[in-house]
Amino acid sequence: MADNSEQYVPDFDISRPTIARVYDAILGGKDNFKADREGAAAYMNHVPNSREVAIDNRKGLEKGVAYMARHGIDQFLDIGAGLPTMRNTHQVAQEINPEAKVCYVDNDPIVLAHGRALLADNKSTTIVTADLRNPQSILDHEEVNGFIDFTRPIGLMVVGLFMHFHDSEEPGEWVKHLLDACPSGSYLLMTDFADTGEEQQKAIEKAGLESLGNGWVRKPEKILAHFHGLPLVEPGLDWVSRWFPGEPDREVPAAEDLEPHLRIMMAGLGYKA
Repeated sequence: MADNSEQYVPDFDISRPTIARVYDAILGGKDNFKADREGAAAYMNHVPNSREVAIDNRKGLEKGVAYMARHGIDQFLDIGAGLPTMRNTHQVAQEINPEAKVCYVDNDPIVLAHGRALLADNKSTTIVTADLRNPQSILDHEEVNGFIDFTRPIGLMVVGLFMHFHDSEEPGEWVKHLLDACPSGSYLLMTDFADTGEEQQKAIEKAGLESLGNGWVRKPEKILAHFHGLPLVEPGLDWVSRWFPGEPDREVPAAEDLEPHLRIMMAGLGYKA
């Protein structure tokens, strides 16, 4: 397992693309730099529907957060949150429960700067700089501890982040470290690039490796393993366009009828009994 003992040191080098800013550029945002826009262009070159893939991922976030909020979760720990964009966690959760608290965590210090400015008037939402690679630093963070009550159920979120870590880093262990700190009644929401052997999936992996040096697709069974045995809310792990947690009777399109770019992101929601 990788050594996660060192405290995270923010990197302000804007000559290199970051996950958060490339994602922002793909979505058409303005909080990015030349290197990030070049990274976004690489994604668009390999997968012309990259923006739709990113939007698909956001829809997975919306569905999962809405389910958790409707089922009593009133505090959310969103790891690798990225730059504030369309339909953020706090907006979805606080529409259902105005008292819901949201703590965003990201390793890009520019996310902290922009997030703090945008969330200045929202006392139920905060943002901190920390890194999933050092999960204990998140749990030890003074602001996280002042905002999240680890004796009460938590909505733990790792959305659109796992694909940026190679299996050799054992990223599942980082999530397990955080999950172990969450009490019974908590949920784990994850989305990830899935590998079912399709051309578009390999193309988006190539785009990620070219633009960021990371971005691997995984077999669905490997994604499931990152839930560490938690039972999944129905319909389990599925393509985001077919995934409606807690709505088993909803009509969904057949997987083979989805556009290829909608067979890239999978979502799942685990419950810690």
